[in-house]
Amino acid sequence: MNQEQHAREVLLEQDDEYRDLAEQHRALESRLAELLGYPYRSGAEQIEEATLKKKKLHIKDRMEQILRRHLTPRVENGEPLLDH
Repeated sequence: MNQEQHAREVLLEQDDEYRDLAEQHRALESRLAELLGYPYRSGAEQIEEATLKKKKLHIKDRMEQILRRHLTPRVENGEPLLDH
């Protein structure tokens, strides 16, 4: 397991915001998969598809920000702020 995978597991266990974002991302992915399974999509469904993709991207970006913050060594009084 590489460092990023380990950090993601730690964040899922310890960081409420990261865990909530991951759950939202999974829910959006599920709905998007459902929409993409339709052979034909209405105009409203096409708009929903585009909106879901944008929301998923925004959530993924935020999750990556949290991950980078976790992976970047930060020191306060000589001690790391987060336990890796």
